[in-house]
Amino acid sequence: MPAELHSGLRDRLALGLDAPICLTWELTYACNLACIHCLSSSGRRDPRELSTDEAKAVIDELEAMAVFYVNIGGGEPMTRPDFFELVGYAVDHRVGVKFSTNGTRLDRAKAERLAAMDYVDVQISLDGATEETNDAVRGVGSYRSARRAMDHLAAADFGPFKISVVVTRHNVGQLDALAAMAGHYGAQLRLTRLRPSGRGADTWAELHPSFAQQRDLYEWLRDRPEVLTGDSFFHLSALGEPLEGLNLCGAGRVVCLIDPVGDVYACPFVLHDEFKAGNVRAPGGFSALWRHSELFASLREPTSAGACASCGSYDSCRGGCMAAKFFTGMPLDGPDPECALGHGDAELAELGGHGRPTPSADHSVRVPVRLVARA
Repeated sequence: MPAELHSGLRDRLALGLDAPICLTWELTYACNLACIHCLSSSGRRDPRELSTDEAKAVIDELEAMAVFYVNIGGGEPMTRPDFFELVGYAVDHRVGVKFSTNGTRLDRAKAERLAAMDYVDVQISLDGATEETNDAVRGVGSYRSARRAMDHLAAADFGPFKISVVVTRHNVGQLDALAAMAGHYGAQLRLTRLRPSGRGADTWAELHPSFAQQRDLYEWLRDRPEVLTGDSFFHLSALGEPLEGLNLCGAGRVVCLIDPVGDVYACPFVLHDEFKAGNVRAPGGFSALWRHSELFASLREPTSAGACASCGSYDSCRGGCMAAKFFTGMPLDGPDPECALGHGDAELAELGGHGRPTPSADHSVRVPVRLVARA
């Protein structure tokens, strides 16, 4: 895409759209794992969870708004008894579904059922190319469960499913091996950035890639445009040639999140009251929130470069990730805490962990999680 066309599209999207291009929908907080970086601190089901009929009503709205697809997650979305009913309903109403799963409930029969459906994409979450690296983050047995799910999808001839990896300082050296794993399955590798949200707020300092690793990651991604990132790493574009994507924070502009109880947030990574627009159960539903929320309107207003105004790379990185700044206690108009040029280091060090907002409600399970192997 020519640079001037890319810039014009980014400027247009920054003002917001009549409907989100896609949205993330956490169907449930219930989860049989306890990943130490979980954005939503999932584990226990919330009794206020949207019912099947309420969820279908949201899908009806998305169809009317011509939303292209939804990213379904959780928690573990396959723990909902009505999971396939809702996915089928969405597909039948021309709303595509991409869903993320830890794979523990994706047996042979479910893989075959998914392979028979149109407009459904599956992402298997895996955070290491080895059992040791992955299970230190996602729990004992999770690596084998994820690989078993991939085997089932491959045997069912599902097609190019995705392997979704949150990049940490412990797996960033395994990216070649993860890419080879994806190639083995005929899958696509998808990398996402670690955010200090949910349980990740307590583990980010230990898990996030080092400054040197961030630079290596930039070079690795720049040489592999086929690797999907969901625009996660636009803060690294300050290092040179922009990475693939819009290089734009889409919060409230082109993306948002619906949580299991129907609360709508500007971004999947900021589950906090400060970024909550309202609830889909309110009059007008989701569409009214998207189009008339004061929060979303404010996010669509032109913003200044703030503390980054003097940096010649601002047009490339746009100041970085709102969620990363918010949950480390840094000002939203300041540099990203992982600024590729190091501008966030001094401010982050000065904060010393103080002033960090408390993440959203914690649904964590306080007892060890035991995985159940499934054939």
